Amino acid sequence: MSDQGAFDTNVVTMTRFVMEEGRKAKGTGELTTLLNSLCTAVKAISSAVRKAGIAHLYGIAGGTNVTGDQVKKLDILSNDLIINMIKSSFTSCVLVSEENEKAIIIEPETRGKYIVCFDPLDGSSNIDCLVSIGTIFAIYKKYTDDEPCEKDALQPGRTLVAAGYALYGSATMMVISTGRGVNGFMLDPAIGEFILVDRDVKMKPRGKIYSLNEGYAMHFDPAVTEYLQKKKFPQDGTEPYGARYIGSMVADVHRTLMYGGIFLYPGNVKSPQGKLRLLYEGNPMAFIMEQAGGLASTGLEPILDIQPDGIHQRAPVAMGSRDDVLEYVAICRKHAAMKKKK
Repeated sequence: MSDQGAFDTNVVTMTRFVMEEGRKAKGTGELTTLLNSLCTAVKAISSAVRKAGIAHLYGIAGGTNVTGDQVKKLDILSNDLIINMIKSSFTSCVLVSEENEKAIIIEPETRGKYIVCFDPLDGSSNIDCLVSIGTIFAIYKKYTDDEPCEKDALQPGRTLVAAGYALYGSATMMVISTGRGVNGFMLDPAIGEFILVDRDVKMKPRGKIYSLNEGYAMHFDPAVTEYLQKKKFPQDGTEPYGARYIGSMVADVHRTLMYGGIFLYPGNVKSPQGKLRLLYEGNPMAFIMEQAGGLASTGLEPILDIQPDGIHQRAPVAMGSRDDVLEYVAICRKHAAMKKKK
């Protein structure tokens, strides 16, 4: 869809795509409504991100959120947008946001059956230098009939109904999965709609890129150090891997999804569980990776198998091409076995 060339008169928008998927699954339409509300929030955030400088939305708002990050003005705006859009869609009963210490329990008259966990603006420390940032979301279903509470959100990633992310970069893109593969949609500003551009995304079995913050190298676990050594100085005659690290999870994971390779945010001596949150960073991204044929692990167990015990729980992350993650897991398990013997 553009101002030049042929005009597509049968365009597949995200709304149309999700409706078709819901029809195939013989659903009630509630998930379609929820995804549409998220889609609207993402369009509004995208607009705010684009004109942040003009609207004076850059800069610190004067506080830190529950995970210790300094809160930027755009974070607050994005959080409010997502909360209000989901609330007004009558589709959810519990919301978990990185910006809110406790879960938000929706009022009885506007409740639905879904639980939504989200990071409204991931990578927001990069806002002021115009590096790509994003929104991440995970959708679960409430399976009990009792009063909704925070515990309803403490589900392993295997129970996810849908997950996705939006990337605000050179263009705005949404990547979603409802458990039937991964699809990518680009925002066409001319018509204000997300258009299907990447159908049924599949990852390469092995990539040529590793991605992590090597500034923490002195604190790395020996398993991580050994894996990186293998990638930089291969002993089997293969080419060394390239290093790419943006420092914005959505951007780094999206590149890994598109080009293959591995994205790592392992635990270290200072932060044994790493920095990434399980419910609204680890799980949704792991779900996307596995749906695209990749893998996601802590190094010792699949991320999607973890039973959370807190809504802001952290977990080490290794995700990407299947063979790359398996190689990393093998090294982690070898070191864990060596530790046990000592």
